[in-house]
Amino acid sequence: MAEQPDHIGCAHCADEPAPTGAHIRGWFTAIAAALVVAACAMGWFTPFPQWTAPLFIAATVVGAVFPAQRAWRSLTRATLDINVLMVVAVIGAMVIRQFEEAALVVSLFAAAQWLEAQSLDRARQAIGRLLDLAATDVLIQDDGGERRVDIEQVAPGALMIVRPGDKIALDGIVRSGRSDVNQAPITGESLPTDKSEGDEVFAGTINGHGALTVAVTRRRADTTLARIVHLVESAQARRAPMQQFIDRFACWYTPSVVMLAILIATVPVIAWGQPFDTWLYRALVLLVVSCPCALVISTPVSIVSALAGAARHGVLVKAGIHLERLAGVRVVAFDKTGTVTTGRLTLDAARPIGSMTADDLVRLAASVESQSEHPIAAAILSAAQARGVRPDTPGEVRALPGLGVEGRVNGTSIVCGTPRLMSERGVMTSEAEAVAMDIVRQGMSPVVVAADGIVLGVLGVTDRPKPDAARVVSDLRANGVARVAMITGDHDAVARATGSQLGVDDVRAGQLPADKVAAIEHLRSAHGAVAMIGDGVNDAPALAAADVGIVMGAMGSDAALETADIAVMTDELSKVPYTIRLSRATLANIRANVALSIGLKAAFVLLAVSGMATLWMAVLADTGASALVVANAVRLRRFS
Repeated sequence: MAEQPDHIGCAHCADEPAPTGAHIRGWFTAIAAALVVAACAMGWFTPFPQWTAPLFIAATVVGAVFPAQRAWRSLTRATLDINVLMVVAVIGAMVIRQFEEAALVVSLFAAAQWLEAQSLDRARQAIGRLLDLAATDVLIQDDGGERRVDIEQVAPGALMIVRPGDKIALDGIVRSGRSDVNQAPITGESLPTDKSEGDEVFAGTINGHGALTVAVTRRRADTTLARIVHLVESAQARRAPMQQFIDRFACWYTPSVVMLAILIATVPVIAWGQPFDTWLYRALVLLVVSCPCALVISTPVSIVSALAGAARHGVLVKAGIHLERLAGVRVVAFDKTGTVTTGRLTLDAARPIGSMTADDLVRLAASVESQSEHPIAAAILSAAQARGVRPDTPGEVRALPGLGVEGRVNGTSIVCGTPRLMSERGVMTSEAEAVAMDIVRQGMSPVVVAADGIVLGVLGVTDRPKPDAARVVSDLRANGVARVAMITGDHDAVARATGSQLGVDDVRAGQLPADKVAAIEHLRSAHGAVAMIGDGVNDAPALAAADVGIVMGAMGSDAALETADIAVMTDELSKVPYTIRLSRATLANIRANVALSIGLKAAFVLLAVSGMATLWMAVLADTGASALVVANAVRLRRFS
């Protein structure tokens, strides 16, 4: 398991405290604030104003303990952070006997830093909380009966008992039992999924009303949940291009403002004989606003929040750069089979030729297909069952790879196959060709049935579009995608019929893997950045060639998780427009944060130079900007 990034805060600020350190710092902050309140009360409401200065000095000393420690660590690393600048400002205020300012500054700074650390901690730990979904122990069944063992001790092959309402601790295959499983913590699915013998279950999901016996397939460190957390933590650690630019900008911004502060403190005094205290104070105000904390955290805190929000919806984004690229996508290209279609064939037409009935045509086809594992065979057998037709037992069955199947049924030679197979055997008639072409025009794949060299009819099988596919295409256009394409290896007529049902702009059929890569490159040159959506297996080259590759149905598939830039854990196409909206919202969020940070800093630089800003106002501006940036960014965790 990868470790969490050290922090998502400002590289110019000190290390964030451990929980115990944060607790102690909270007490120091509270004591400093109490001393400030006591000093103000002494001055305003008692006849002992002489006690105000000692109380303000005490508040300054108490409040400056942690900033001073951090400032020292920063100086030993030859860096300037906000703590160094704040300590210098406080010392300067004490030198010119502005004790009230010094106490207010250090108290406000300590309080704001503590609150900001709490907010950043919540953002940083959003992904880590996914691990809390997994159970810590497992109920195992072996020769000795049932017993609970630590999850780390469970190896693949062990039998895991999952009772109603239990969290599923490890990935596995159901060996017995039936239940509904809530997969929302991993996939974001709103409805439970039925699980029975042979189905796969995943760590972090929640069992419903039935009991399951599950054969464990992965150790804890290798579960789908663990891989998701590992990949998202890695994504958090990678810097997006905008973040890299901001970091480079910050490297020269702080030294430049510090130099400006030195000039403001000295030049007016030396050149024009201005009062030293006045210009030193202005320089100190400028120092306080010279650390670009809010600017530097503006990108990473938004990216981390977006990654966490996506993971909660069952979308795994493997790096912030993919969100940035997805926001600029102009073309979305889909694979067809299993991506925009269900991937499960159905028999939607039975067209007999001559005197044969449709049921008899299906019966003969189902008889010869009954020993085949091909998806078309499954569709024909399912249709026969739905029609109440009972297939006969075939003999001498022989598969014809890529063409069909043949065998003997009640002494008759039956062949089911493609029009090409029938043409090669010289049995295809003009009537059969016309029926087959009509089936193709309707978006179905033709299966010709012949008996003893005579065509009896044509069946039409369909890989139907997913129920939400057409709506998703419409949603993509509504979200600013200029062109939606479908790239498939299927027949042209079938592909175009599916494309017409969905309303896509561009259909490219008969595409081999290399052709799909060329199609992606052509779409990019003609229209702009391309996102490719597929299953991560036969379209892996096209996914790699696209600006962003999105894999559907990645849950439980190591290959899909590795192939994708973005992995949608389920087959829900609606997650694609959601992820595009999230990417654009993230980019807008970052831009708003950057604008807020730069705008506030620029305003206070001008106010500091003109003498219109005080030290405590500068502290509020600096830490307030950071707090606003964090608050704005964490909204992305709830984006839907």
